[in-house]
Amino acid sequence: MHFFWNILTTMNKKNREGIVYSTNPDFVFEPDSSLQDVTLPPQQQVLYVWLDSKARKGKTVTLIKGFRGSTGDLERLATELKKYCGTGGSVKEVEIIIQGNFREKILTYLSDKGYKVKKAGG
Repeated sequence: MHFFWNILTTMNKKNREGIVYSTNPDFVFEPDSSLQDVTLPPQQQVLYVWLDSKARKGKTVTLIKGFRGSTGDLERLATELKKYCGTGGSVKEVEIIIQGNFREKILTYLSDKGYKVKKAGG
């Protein structure tokens, strides 16, 4: 049990989805990374665009969530959005953070690229 608990505490919740319990003392979790490497085409993606200022010292940022694909493709999309908006930003886990309130501009850009886009949050 101690071995299993160590694995669970060192793993991110999203990475251990589907694991319930193992009685095997030699159990080692091997995530299926092949599913994350496949980037869906824009027509099959639903992206949510949020405005957020919580825990950011009152500064507004635009968040893009819901991208399904490889980290490289997520980084490329973030770079395109930063250039299009003329501002900075970053990628944290599976969301793109763009500095400033660019929700309408990003909604237009992403829908022109073929993504299904929805407004969400504040």
